[in-house]
Amino acid sequence: MPPLGACPRAQSAHGPRADRTRARFRHGLLSFALAVVPVAALAAALLAIAPAAALSDAPLPPSGLTWRDVPNDAGRAIALEWKASPADSSHPVTAYFVERATAPGGPWTLVDSVAAETHQKTDQGVRRDTQYYYRVTALGPGGVTPALSVTGPVVARSEWFNSTRWSVLVTTAMFFAFVLYFISQAQAGKKPFVRRIPGIDAIEEAVGRATEMGRPVLFIPGIRDINDIQTVAGLVILESVARLTAKYETPIAVPVSYPIPFTIAEEMVKSGYLHAGRPDQYDPSSVRFISPEQFAYVAAVTGIIMRDRPAAHIFMGSFYAESLLLAETGFATGAIQVAGTANIPQLPFFVVACDYTLIGEELYAASAYLSGEPKLVGSLKGGDLLKVVAIVVIVIGCALETAHIHWLAQWMVPR
Repeated sequence: MPPLGACPRAQSAHGPRADRTRARFRHGLLSFALAVVPVAALAAALLAIAPAAALSDAPLPPSGLTWRDVPNDAGRAIALEWKASPADSSHPVTAYFVERATAPGGPWTLVDSVAAETHQKTDQGVRRDTQYYYRVTALGPGGVTPALSVTGPVVARSEWFNSTRWSVLVTTAMFFAFVLYFISQAQAGKKPFVRRIPGIDAIEEAVGRATEMGRPVLFIPGIRDINDIQTVAGLVILESVARLTAKYETPIAVPVSYPIPFTIAEEMVKSGYLHAGRPDQYDPSSVRFISPEQFAYVAAVTGIIMRDRPAAHIFMGSFYAESLLLAETGFATGAIQVAGTANIPQLPFFVVACDYTLIGEELYAASAYLSGEPKLVGSLKGGDLLKVVAIVVIVIGCALETAHIHWLAQWMVPR
């Protein structure tokens, strides 16, 4: 009899059939364990030896890493060179990695990667007088080999003189020699010959016309400050123009845009009247300070042109967008106009609206010619002679290149 309250089905679950089921389950679990554990152990063993196998498949490391400071520079480059990695069909090399550090143990920074056929690299990203360490590794299908050795410390230093630029030194020395020679000749009373520029005759003609008409002369020495060499040339020409106006007793008006040129312009006009023997005719109000603002200056000058109606306008110096405004306003009043500037983009406006234009270096030549200052004349003649030498060298160089002789071209071109 089963116990009171016992379930017949539950009782049967603990019978012989259940025991056979549990036995089969234990046997299957044991068989699975015996099959899986060896496979897992084998996989673990393979994973353990995989890095070593990959390392053995990597190419051999390069050797013979050397360095040198790149000559004739500012200490900003280091040249590296190494021997190729001993590669074969089983250990091919696809690239080299160049790494840099500031200490032997790193941290390492990748400088660049180069092809397997390249065994040198110039690092142009270093700082002067700083120690660096380099290493090179080889890359292949099997991985990256460790660096065989580290080279260093490597220091890049600047050079006092770039020996590949002797031509620049020789040209500069020749120019200084020419200038000093002509200056000494001018100071000794042997003034070199300077061709008279037609623009100078145009200036004298303009002042003469203003004298005949009884109207003033307007002189504008550019709109830039005294640090512009064109302003200096314009102020030098101003003294000669003031000498002419004093000689012919013609009023002159000089509107200036900056304080320092204003002071110099006053002295130039005063000096012109003094050299002409008419210091009593000098009018301090003839030189006016207007404004350093470009178009405020233009508005004031165009007002002077329209109100005072000068018979001659002389523009000598540095001009920009205001060149056409001033020249066109003067053209509308019928004044004779002479302009000169070295600002190439403004020359077309002056050529169209003015009666005569000094182009480029003619402005500097006119100032040297009119002043007669030995230093200015010497600089002018020295520059002209250097141009002659340059033309001769170019002709000789063309002849040598035609004959396939390249030493002159290689010497002249800085590297």
